[in-house]
Amino acid sequence: MLLARLLALPALALAVLAFPAMAAAAGPISVQNDRVAQARDSGTGYDISYPQCDRRYPRDPAFGIVGVNGGIVFSPNRCLGSQLVWAGVGAQLYANTGNPGPELSTHWPTGQTTPRVCSAGSPDSLECAYDYGWNAAADSYRTAVDAYVALGQAPKGATRTPTAKTWWLDVETGNSWRDDARNVAVLQGAVAYLESVDAAGVGFYSTGYQWGQITGGSQAFASYASWVAGAETFRTAKRFCGGTGFTGGPIVLTQYIASGFDADYRC
Repeated sequence: MLLARLLALPALALAVLAFPAMAAAAGPISVQNDRVAQARDSGTGYDISYPQCDRRYPRDPAFGIVGVNGGIVFSPNRCLGSQLVWAGVGAQLYANTGNPGPELSTHWPTGQTTPRVCSAGSPDSLECAYDYGWNAAADSYRTAVDAYVALGQAPKGATRTPTAKTWWLDVETGNSWRDDARNVAVLQGAVAYLESVDAAGVGFYSTGYQWGQITGGSQAFASYASWVAGAETFRTAKRFCGGTGFTGGPIVLTQYIASGFDADYRC
C-alpha cells in the first residue's frame, strides 16, 4: 500500500523524500506538532501486512487493519496469524485486487459457470472478469478463515470468520489491470463475494488518481466507503475527511505515515 501514498504525495513531499537532509532541518517542529495532534485524538489506528512480517508491529493502535495477501491476489500473507493477534477481535481486513486477464493468470476462470458463465470461447469477457474478482475475494476470505482456525479463534472446518469483519479492497496501479469495463467487473465480483459471506462492510482503498486510472472514475460503487491514501501528516489526514471519496461514497478512513508505519485516521 506504500505505492498509493507515494503516487498521491505532492511535489514538495516527494522532494523531502529525495533530500532527507532538508527534511531533518525542517522536520522536528512539524513532527512534534503532529504527535501532539495525534495524542489529542483517539481515532488513529494502523494497517500492516506482509512487509511488516520481520519487523515490530505498531504499539497500542486504536484499531488495526490487516492485509491478508502477500501483495497480489491468490497469495497469502505469511505472518497473517500474528498480525490478527496484534489487531485483536476488532480487526478489519484488506485484500489485494487485480485483473491480469486470461493470458497472464493461472487462476483465470475459463469454463466456470457460476456466479457468471465464463465461456472458453470468450475468456476475456466481462463475465470472466467478474468471476475472477469473485474467486480472488473468496481465496482471500478463505485465507483469513484458515488463519483464525489455526489460532483457535474459529472451529476446525469453519467457513466464516469468528465475527463479521469489515473488508477493504486494495485498488492500486502496482497490480495488473485491463481496461476500465473489465476492471470494474472484477471489483463487482469481489464485492459480491464478500457480501455473500456477510462481511460487516465492504469499502475501497485507493487514491483518486489510481481509481481514475483503473476504473475510469467509475461511480458503480458510490454506495461504498473510501479509504483514502496519500496524506503526508496526521493533520493532512484529518483534512482529507469529509466530502465525497473516490468511489462517490463517504470517506471513512485516511492514511498517512507515522514513525515508519502506515497510520490511519478514522473520520
